Amino acid sequence: MAHESFEDDATARLMNDLFVNIKVDREERPDLDRIYQSAHHLLARRPGGWPLTMFLAPDDLTPFFGGTYFPRESRHGLPAFRDLLAAVADFYHSHREDISQQNTALLQALEEMQSGADATQAVIGPLPLDLARRELQKGFDADHGGFGRAPKFPHPSSIERLLRHYAATAGTGQPDEKALAMAEFTLDRMALGGVYDQLGGGFCRYSVDDYWMIPHFEKMLYDNGPLLSLYAQAWQITGKPLFHRVAVECASWILEEMQSPEGGYYSSLDADSEGKEGKFYVWRPEQVKSLLEADEYRVVSRRFGLDREPNFEGHWHHLHVFAGEVRLSGETGLDVDQVAHLLGSARQKLAAARRLRVPPGRDEKILTSWNGLMIKGMAIAGQVLGQAAWVRSAERALDYIRGNLWREGRLLATARDGRAHLSAYLDDYAFLIDGILALLQARWREGDLNFALELAQVLLDAFEDKEAGGFYFTAEDHEKLIQRPKPMADEAIPAGNGVAAHALGRLGHLLGEQRYLDAAQRTITAGWPALMQLPHAHNTLLTAVEEHLYPPQTIVLRGEPEALRAWHARCTRGYAPRRLTLAIPSTAAALPGLLSERAPRGEVVAYRCEGFQCGAPITEVEALEAELARTGVPRREA
Repeated sequence: MAHESFEDDATARLMNDLFVNIKVDREERPDLDRIYQSAHHLLARRPGGWPLTMFLAPDDLTPFFGGTYFPRESRHGLPAFRDLLAAVADFYHSHREDISQQNTALLQALEEMQSGADATQAVIGPLPLDLARRELQKGFDADHGGFGRAPKFPHPSSIERLLRHYAATAGTGQPDEKALAMAEFTLDRMALGGVYDQLGGGFCRYSVDDYWMIPHFEKMLYDNGPLLSLYAQAWQITGKPLFHRVAVECASWILEEMQSPEGGYYSSLDADSEGKEGKFYVWRPEQVKSLLEADEYRVVSRRFGLDREPNFEGHWHHLHVFAGEVRLSGETGLDVDQVAHLLGSARQKLAAARRLRVPPGRDEKILTSWNGLMIKGMAIAGQVLGQAAWVRSAERALDYIRGNLWREGRLLATARDGRAHLSAYLDDYAFLIDGILALLQARWREGDLNFALELAQVLLDAFEDKEAGGFYFTAEDHEKLIQRPKPMADEAIPAGNGVAAHALGRLGHLLGEQRYLDAAQRTITAGWPALMQLPHAHNTLLTAVEEHLYPPQTIVLRGEPEALRAWHARCTRGYAPRRLTLAIPSTAAALPGLLSERAPRGEVVAYRCEGFQCGAPITEVEALEAELARTGVPRREA
């Protein structure tokens, strides 16, 4: 619409004659996007999307008509945008009373949508954990991986739920192998699909087909942060080399292309380059052939389907894995190691050639919430795979946010070109606290935990619904809008309420701070009716439910640096999603809450608790190993 209509002189004149026009960046103003998407759903009786076109009454900014995309010329049953503008303006001036009545009804509907069902009688139990597992299997695509049909999105929170469910059942001696298989197969298919950049690393936003073959080529930070940690954790469980490679490639792409010199992570890469979607990523077979040796092309052409029918817009080929290395070995007569070597050298040559093309545009906004997701992803993956550079990358991003987007005790939502602005939202606070907790588990640093506690205090003071529980998306001193949402369900990114409840629960157990635990429980209670209706749409909130019912194991290590590193490595070796480990040097002082009681003893000591039940301090590594074996999932042989 920007190219077709907003940049068209005749359309622009009509828009300016008839309306006050406001173009909103939904990434900077997710509060407005949430409200007007809900309003569109009520008005049109169907889901919205982007672009979203809404017409508001000028007196109270209540929408009275809306839609998504409207073309410059009438087609596909859609009116021409200029015709629509004239019709809406005429209707507004001739039906003011009707619009006023409709707006009153719409505001009431938005209020009812917000209040939801009565949650006062909610009894929190494990049933929705099992229901979500069941529903995920119903929606699972057993042929191609993922959930549902095209357009097919990665849904990291669904994959994480399956991995956590597997770990929980493994702890009972009856591992849910099907849950692990669904997660593993989905991660496998995505990693081998065109939705993954086979040359440069990183995942595109979604696939337009069931096969993960042709993506919408935009790469979003908010997808790649959670997916990075999931691939590292899936490797931690399965030992599968593919998952290790994908994690390494994703992290390398982030470091090279998505982290600013100052430390913050950029938001996204565009789908277009040189005005065409996907142009940067596609090949003609003759192009590839000209760049490679004969043996390399023989392997690559079969690997990526260059010997098949074109798979993108009639004549372009987008790289999608059609044949595994074992199959290629059989077809070419080469051994598997030779195949792998040829694929590696060919990928390097193709990547080098691609770097000479005009790259996609990069959105260099630095969003606090999305940075929180990537800080967590880099911290977890760096810890699991032993990559200190990734942990330092997460640390640099945190330092950037604290130095540039934390002012006078409050966060700002976005920064670009040295200018930070806009009051932060629930997701900014919740995701950043969660990211800090992950980073603290990867390495201890003075001041980070205290920063997380400052953020948590703002969350409780400015965002919490003190009466009904849960957290509003906007702070109490935010500009007044026609609705103050309280999002519980996951969307493209995790639900802020789910992340807040999980992070506060962990802080509560770690520090012995009951008010954090109470706030987490109130959030779960507030979301319970919606969660019970659609458990699999609330996977992030289910993580908070899980740790409310089965409190996490906290291990606090105190000791001298060298011994501390060895014990810390043992604690983080296996997949244990219900475990939180902090390795705090003996020299650390003025620790908050219960941490102040975790005093150093000798070379190293481990303090272990589950909820508020704590065992005797552990000073022998054999005793620690026995405890870890009880609660972790050992890695399988690949």
